[in-house]
Amino acid sequence: MPSTRSKAVTEKPGAKDPKTEALQSVAVPHKTFILPSKRSDASRFLTLPNPSSGVLSRYFFDPTAGLYEFTAVSSTQFAPKSILFAAKDGEEGEDKHRFRSYVLKKAELLIATPIDVLFFMLPIVAPADNAGSTSNMFQPLDDILDSQDELSQHLRHVLYDITFRPTLERRMQAICDIMDAADETLYRFSEQKLLNELIAKANRMVAQGLPASLEENFIRRVLDPPLMSVKRDDVVTTTVSATASKEDSQDLEVEETQSASATTVSTISGQPSGLATPATQPSTVDEISSSESIARLLRLRIALSFMKQSYLPIHLVNKVEDSLKLSESPLDFTPLETRLKELADLRAEALASHAIGDYTRKRGFEEDDDAERAEAKRRKEEEKKKASESRGVRELKKVNTSGMKKMSDFFKKKS
Repeated sequence: MPSTRSKAVTEKPGAKDPKTEALQSVAVPHKTFILPSKRSDASRFLTLPNPSSGVLSRYFFDPTAGLYEFTAVSSTQFAPKSILFAAKDGEEGEDKHRFRSYVLKKAELLIATPIDVLFFMLPIVAPADNAGSTSNMFQPLDDILDSQDELSQHLRHVLYDITFRPTLERRMQAICDIMDAADETLYRFSEQKLLNELIAKANRMVAQGLPASLEENFIRRVLDPPLMSVKRDDVVTTTVSATASKEDSQDLEVEETQSASATTVSTISGQPSGLATPATQPSTVDEISSSESIARLLRLRIALSFMKQSYLPIHLVNKVEDSLKLSESPLDFTPLETRLKELADLRAEALASHAIGDYTRKRGFEEDDDAERAEAKRRKEEEKKKASESRGVRELKKVNTSGMKKMSDFFKKKS
């Protein structure tokens, strides 16, 4: 990372005469770079091919300090911001026009962050097509570099710099087997050394702490157990029942029932309520230690994935992934894979449980609606039947016929 005393350097079009240009109009720069404060006069902006994609990108090279890439830090589209640049008091000098304040509409800073030069050496020492190449042989560094005819001019400037040569040789030793022959050191690319170097970098990243966004989205959310339902029996419920009296009046009777039983937690409940709890909660020291080790393995995997996607060529990414799956790999991700499979099964089970609960509640509501509709239909039919009856029939229904003989009694045969 750049020093805390890093200085901001603004990029603007060059002028033949700075004083004349300042008197006319000060051009607002389009980009702002934060560079290391301790840099030599030999430092330069260079355009180098990205180690992973090969796309030309801008870098900052200082033979004494090393190679830097630029990390863009900008405001989000949902909260746009701007930057005001102004000179401090007493720094205007004789020509105040050269230090005129200006505002950048887009709040973006390009911060120089160190990048390991070995990533730029990987496409050279381990090309994608090994047919006819001498990458599997011990060679001097100069012969390796001279065999590359398609190197860009800026990359040659970095690799052939005398001051930077000790750093380049030291980083070559991190990914190559070496052999001394007379006064020369010979190099041969080693996949195992590359894997060990990547793991060492991942360990340093984890020790320093991953960014908060990575920790939240790729660690905590992935390892959080799914939420299961909680069945509560200590909730006060109120029911209203309607009772009809013999007279044509209805009284509402309110019954309050309260259950004081303890709350029961179901791991998988068929009728989930609005309350939920994690499926697994480590309580013992061994479980907590195990969860921390699994979280560390996941952090290492995220760090390795970031480096593979950002800095490694495609053909080396596949080789590194295959090496990590071998039994002799320095990292064993088997506990992590087992835990992730358990969490996946729990999430699937919880999802199925919630789906069953939703169906049960929906089915119950549908049955209640059907009963209400049937009752309303019956009442409506009774009202229609009453409306179709004549007044005489209704009056006859009110007559007390107890003690009277039925009409059929008069037509029975005499015994």
